[in-house]
Amino acid sequence: MMNKMKKIIKNIKRQIKTAKSNSLKIYIWLFLSAFSIFILCFIWFFQIIFLGSYYKAYKTEELDKAATELRGSIILNNDTIEHIAQKRDICIEIYGNDTYVSTISNKGCMEFGNKNFKIKKDFIDSGLIEQHYNLINSKYQNETLIYALKLDKDVYAFINASLEPLDTTITIISNQFIFTTIIVLIISLIIGYFISRKLSKPIIKISDEAKKLADGNFNADFQAPSDIYEINELAESLNYAKEELSKTENLKRDLLANVSHDLKTPLTMIKAYAEMVRDITYQNKEKREENLNTIIEETDRLTLLVNDILDLSAVQSNNTTLISENIDLVELINQVIKRFKILSEQEHYQFIFSHPNKVIIQADKKRIYQVIYNLINNAINYTGEDKKIYINIISDKKTYRVEIKDTGKGIKEADLKHIWDKYYHSDKKHKRNEYGTGLGLSIVKNILQMHNYKYGVNSSPKGSTFYFEIMKR
Repeated sequence: MMNKMKKIIKNIKRQIKTAKSNSLKIYIWLFLSAFSIFILCFIWFFQIIFLGSYYKAYKTEELDKAATELRGSIILNNDTIEHIAQKRDICIEIYGNDTYVSTISNKGCMEFGNKNFKIKKDFIDSGLIEQHYNLINSKYQNETLIYALKLDKDVYAFINASLEPLDTTITIISNQFIFTTIIVLIISLIIGYFISRKLSKPIIKISDEAKKLADGNFNADFQAPSDIYEINELAESLNYAKEELSKTENLKRDLLANVSHDLKTPLTMIKAYAEMVRDITYQNKEKREENLNTIIEETDRLTLLVNDILDLSAVQSNNTTLISENIDLVELINQVIKRFKILSEQEHYQFIFSHPNKVIIQADKKRIYQVIYNLINNAINYTGEDKKIYINIISDKKTYRVEIKDTGKGIKEADLKHIWDKYYHSDKKHKRNEYGTGLGLSIVKNILQMHNYKYGVNSSPKGSTFYFEIMKR
């Protein structure tokens, strides 16, 4: 047993030596140790310093209780008085009506026998109902508490109790308490060490895993074994943060790859067709015009990509200020549809617009135009073979609901919550379409959030419906 104790103490010393002074383990251990020392000092203070005062207060209370019992006694005879005196460990004398009863329950009591005893005479002559006295018993040389009270017209009771000297008792208690303090302190230090170790171990593990995460290692595991609710909550929160950071990192890589792809392809084509015009077709007007038109188209695609990146950066920053104004939403959507007129004429796309006669809202016209444009553009890219896009404005009591619906194959349930992310694709491969950059839905999300509009998407194998709701004024 002693060897085991020595081993524990040696281990504690080693841990203290190697631990940093401001570490959680040291803080917890010092706190628990300080708390134990405080409790011991508190007990020591009240047991030693206030023992005499408490003892005196206790005896005074016993005198008061005895007086209450005497007043409440129906029959005041020797047996009753003797019972009260023994129960309270006090002395009682009843004087008056030519009767004298004296009860001595311990050797330290003061006897009033003499009628001319000063305290007795003074109290009877004073006419008081009750009075407390405190004096030194000359017979035993100890402090005595006296409670004098008037029970009846000419009947008086004198209750007294001696206070035994406590010096020897306090010395014994002090000596005993020194050994008790040492033992309790050692036990507290050992228990504090194990408690601090149990509390700090999962937090230290979480800290180590957090350092791995900071270095870009997304395999960090924050499942620290602990019975403490808050530590488990912290571990779960960090695991969630790890997953989100991992997704963000993947999206970041996808974004760089996709933007690089979208920049590289038109730049390659621009360079190739420009060289073709310079070296081959510069004298052939028809071929030259065809090549130059291709260069212009690819330049327009680059401009669209750059503008989308700038728009996304603008709406994601806190520097963008909305300019609110009254807008005719029907007229605004018709303006957007006109921009896609060339698709209707050349590729037979159909834009079916259903709406009330007039819808007036208050919003940032430029930003809402951008939302409508991007949603219709998205529907064009993913609609079915019928090439139909449905735009609906539905009015109810509180809101206008704007819906843009395609007739494509729909979106998988697992992919719905990710479609608002930049360049997200369910197959994780970038598909470059003819009319978009892959940033449109992310721009839409940020603009609608800036307006505090509710938005979302419903999807089925028959198509997807993107919507947002505007509160009526």
